[in-house]
Amino acid sequence: MAAEKEEFLREFGEHYGYPNGPKTIDQIRATEFKRLQDTVYLDHAGATLYSEMQMESVFKDLTSNVYGNPHSQSDSSSATSEIVSAARQQVLKYCNASPKDYTCIFTSGATAALKLVGEAFPWSCNSNFMYTMENHNSVLGIREYALGQGATAVSVDIEEDVHPRITRETVSTKISLHQEQRRKVVGLPEGEPTGDVYNLFAFPSECNFSGLRFDLDLVNIIKEDSSRFFGFSSICKNKQWLVLIDAAKGCATMPPDLSKYPADFVAISFYKLFGYPTGLGALIVQNDAAKLLKKTYFSGVAASIADIDFVKRREGIEELFEDGTVSFLSIASIRQGFKILDSLTVSAISRHTTSLALYARKMLLALRHENGSNLCILYGRHNSMGHRYEMGPIVSFNLKRPDGSWYGYREVEKLASLSGIQLRTGCFCNPGACAKYLGLSHVDLITNTEAGHVCWDDHDIINGKPVGAVRISFGYMSTYDDAKKFVDFVASSFMSPQNHIEHGNQLKGLEKGVLDASYYLKSITIYPIKSCGGFSPKSWPLSDNGLKHDREWVLKSLSGEILSLKKVPEMGFISPFIDLSQGMLFVESPRCKERLQIRLESVYDGEIEDIQLYGQRYKVYNYSTETNAWFSEAVGKPCTLLRYSSSNHDFVLKKTKGAVTCRDARSAVSFANEAQLLLVSEESVSDLNRRLNSDSGVQKSIGGTTMQVNASRFRPNLVVFGGRPYDEDEWSDIRIGNKYFRSLGGCNRCQIINLALSDGQVQKSKEPLATLASYRRVKGKIVFGILLKYDGEQQQGESWLHAGQDVHPE
Repeated sequence: MAAEKEEFLREFGEHYGYPNGPKTIDQIRATEFKRLQDTVYLDHAGATLYSEMQMESVFKDLTSNVYGNPHSQSDSSSATSEIVSAARQQVLKYCNASPKDYTCIFTSGATAALKLVGEAFPWSCNSNFMYTMENHNSVLGIREYALGQGATAVSVDIEEDVHPRITRETVSTKISLHQEQRRKVVGLPEGEPTGDVYNLFAFPSECNFSGLRFDLDLVNIIKEDSSRFFGFSSICKNKQWLVLIDAAKGCATMPPDLSKYPADFVAISFYKLFGYPTGLGALIVQNDAAKLLKKTYFSGVAASIADIDFVKRREGIEELFEDGTVSFLSIASIRQGFKILDSLTVSAISRHTTSLALYARKMLLALRHENGSNLCILYGRHNSMGHRYEMGPIVSFNLKRPDGSWYGYREVEKLASLSGIQLRTGCFCNPGACAKYLGLSHVDLITNTEAGHVCWDDHDIINGKPVGAVRISFGYMSTYDDAKKFVDFVASSFMSPQNHIEHGNQLKGLEKGVLDASYYLKSITIYPIKSCGGFSPKSWPLSDNGLKHDREWVLKSLSGEILSLKKVPEMGFISPFIDLSQGMLFVESPRCKERLQIRLESVYDGEIEDIQLYGQRYKVYNYSTETNAWFSEAVGKPCTLLRYSSSNHDFVLKKTKGAVTCRDARSAVSFANEAQLLLVSEESVSDLNRRLNSDSGVQKSIGGTTMQVNASRFRPNLVVFGGRPYDEDEWSDIRIGNKYFRSLGGCNRCQIINLALSDGQVQKSKEPLATLASYRRVKGKIVFGILLKYDGEQQQGESWLHAGQDVHPE
């Protein structure tokens, strides 16, 4: 590490680490961000982090002063008004905006600032809303206001090969227009404009997808010479252009200089600058442009009369556009954030973060598989420090396997989280940049949407194409170690030959030991209520849904959400037990004094209702108020108990070679996630424990203590004993006693198995999933155990399973 860091410092030492600042980067991290000791945080484009000194100063200020509502004349109110006024000036100063020309309007965030422009802009049927393809959804949303007033909307591309230094002499080659968008709006006047017509051009100072920085001279070109820029005059005839800059991302490292680039509107977000406060942004508006905005709603005004149509609005721009009382305590706290930026200087922050981004790009581009193919495909520009103004501190990319297929970005995110690395994946609310860089056509996007893909779901590869990317981004407190650890993580986790499943010590083949191995059913576990505890009888009947009464009940919140162990770990302490002879479901909870009793053959007075789970509709019965009150106390939040009645649920699982996560099958289930039954091998659990505690194990390598997990951590229905670790990977069909089951492939594991429930406490760690990820990955999944479907059509005799029965795999 020392030699590698020395090499980094030789290339970037002039720019890295604030060599001329009040503190070095190592001192900043050691004193101001002690909470990052075990975390590599690389999502500063989403939200940067507040420092400990910043928050101490905020707390000291709020506990030392009395700030009243500024809409009053008291001393505390006057103090607040002075603080708010000073904060406005501080925001303007940050963007080098003269108070004579600009006003700072506080909003609830950058999105609210952009929305304010959209809803108050003087649109007409002759207006144009033009925006670059690389824009956040919050900017695209302005389009609805424009189209709703009959205006034309059109997106544009700024050609990247000639983008870096746009000049007035070469603007004709810098822009390409996409298809115009219009809507027919009933009741709006048509024809030639009768007065001034206003257009709006919107672009980000920095693309939050790729990190590409737009040349701010676009502001001057659009405002002063738009006809030459667009290549034809019809779009500009008798029209004035106003310019909007979305600086929510770019402002953290390169705020727009409004004395040079006099944009009409600039939207900024404070938590992206210095982490706190959230829920506060600002619109910096040119005073002349503010006079064009048309505000309909009012709250605070100079005067109004309740029972007649009379209102006199205040004349101040900020008073006119800020509804109600501003968030004055949050506004007071931004002073502490600006102190940090001022002490380090924005130019030094820009150089520091850019050096880290350039290093990360350089190292990722150098990664190769054994066959020489590139591991990493980067988006945006890959430049040198000499051209640092072209790219911000964002690195956006996807990863490829040696055969050219793509790793899913969700797999990268999942493994990164296990390694203590926090990053972001998806399209980052920037659909234009996402489609542009990933090569997704309109047909691709519409097809993906119709197939059910939405933002934040797990569908990361559709029809062989990634539908999003991986993004890391650096902040003023990021370090070389952060970047180095991330690059090492990518290399160790995704470069060949790491990408395969290991089967313990077993050798593939049909040698004598495999054929002669014997297995038996060690235990049976039923989980009557989804995500709650289970019980293990010696024998249990089977049904068309698998084990009788398994996951037949669920708990639903009052908002309609189905409660799960992932979101409510305390559900694991609820202990159900079914006595078939009495026909009763008994439920106990450490939070409830009385044991709950529910008859299995209950008479339901209420109507059968429908719920949706896993994209399917279920018909369910509900229970009495008394029953729901018991579970609400047990869970710690209001909820209702529902029982499975029927569904149209079919699982269609894809078949591939080897140990996989899906197979061709259709099976009836109750509220199971993936299949009727889950089988885990005791020998596979033992092998996992050996790895957890080996000298080379993941847990040991990160300084963790030894640990053991038992089979119950994986919430299996069936635990088998015998043979060798991971024999079950090769099973296609099995017979237990005289009952037949079909394997549907490996079970994809998630962070649930990292929850340890004991003595009423929930403990979370990175294990055993981190260790499983090091040797049990296949096609983006981390597999352990196999999913089974009960083949009831082949059965003869009683439909029961018994612990101790022989297991015969095929």
